[in-house]
Amino acid sequence: MTIKPDLSAQIPAELGAVHFVGIGGSGMSGIARLMLGDGHRVTGSDVRDSANIAALRDLGAEIAIGHDAANLADDIDTVVVTGALWEDNPEYRLALERGLPVLHRSLALAALIAGRRLVSVAGAHGKTTSTGMIVTGLLALGEDPNFVNGGVIEGLGVSSAAGDGELFVVEADESDGSFLLYDTSVALITNVDPDHLDHYGSREAFEQAFVTFADGARELVVVSSDDAGAKRITEKLSHEHVVTFGQAADATVRVHSVETDGPVSFAVDYAGETYRATLRIPGLHNAINAAGAFAVLVGLGFDPEASLAGIARFAGTGRRFELHGTVGGVSVYDDYAHHPTEVAAALAAARTVVGEGRIIAVHQPHTYSRTQTFAKEFAEVLEQYADETVVLDVYGAREDPVPGVTGALVSERFADPAHVAFVPDWQQAADYTASIARDGDFVITLGCGDVYRIVPQLLGSLERERG
Repeated sequence: MTIKPDLSAQIPAELGAVHFVGIGGSGMSGIARLMLGDGHRVTGSDVRDSANIAALRDLGAEIAIGHDAANLADDIDTVVVTGALWEDNPEYRLALERGLPVLHRSLALAALIAGRRLVSVAGAHGKTTSTGMIVTGLLALGEDPNFVNGGVIEGLGVSSAAGDGELFVVEADESDGSFLLYDTSVALITNVDPDHLDHYGSREAFEQAFVTFADGARELVVVSSDDAGAKRITEKLSHEHVVTFGQAADATVRVHSVETDGPVSFAVDYAGETYRATLRIPGLHNAINAAGAFAVLVGLGFDPEASLAGIARFAGTGRRFELHGTVGGVSVYDDYAHHPTEVAAALAAARTVVGEGRIIAVHQPHTYSRTQTFAKEFAEVLEQYADETVVLDVYGAREDPVPGVTGALVSERFADPAHVAFVPDWQQAADYTASIARDGDFVITLGCGDVYRIVPQLLGSLERERG
């Protein structure tokens, strides 16, 4: 069983030397980077090496590979953990035995944010892209924000940075309710698509958390005008300053005239004026994400035209439709999409740029609970938006295996089984994918687990098949 972090834990006045258990994750590594920038000694551990860990080591962090009680030095003052750790983690257990402050990563981030003007970006999906757009826009406007994002922002090469300005922009995690910890000034809600019901228990509880999050914003709430869940929570808000964005006719920031043939172009109506932009990335969903970021920037007081121009400089984030290579005319991309709505958006965006080629999805279901709940929906969107689908086995993440819940739950729900294959062995999956690929096709790995690690195998299989 994974740990249940105490989100009410007291944050020490001085964090001192900080040890991160699971330091390599995008959120944890981003916070660790800021801690190093603040002058803290930072140590940590993770199950495997990564680019994030290499970057932190270059900045002075001491990081061990593998979890072991010996990694927790005697002079550590504070321990930071994620909700993905198991209760028997030896470093976590030793920290409790020593009586050290053990902070969930959101509490550690709250300590860094203290006293800043905070923009919190929340939603079941779209958070990382929207956060990256806001940060990119602010930098283009001459601001120097602090930020922590859930993915590396292309063009900056980092997922977090300490700035000299008063603004702090964070991707706020709703999965365990920790987004309610922050003293938010401006709240952006990209959508409220039901997810993380293993934590909340019901859609109603999930949506109520967003109501609490929005009404707690000091200055402004920016919320989707299109998403059904977002519309339900908007009706429940008591906040005095709510701005909506999307394609709805009554949206405060209305998106229209969208062209998705290649990098997406669109127009935005706001306050009686029309502004136009072409992004560097494809997809209708990204035009709408840009509108949300635009609403945040103009809500902060920035010029509308300059704000949209700044957002248009955004070039994407790591693991969002990220090209890894092309072999024999077949391009291999990776995307973080792990919810049916995200999968549909990612594949729809790919469709706008694949041309005459086909889309081959390599889908890794994420968590047993989500797979069990959404197997039918995953099958429907994969069958609708991909030409061929290869389903891997479930990435369990923080969950114990559930008997009978495998990737086959998704593949068995395809209406036409001729276009899907459940292949749990990764090398066999890579070889099968290469055998069906044609010139001009896009192969896209999908999932927020470790599916990106199959990319070298896919490229290798394509090289043998088509090289």
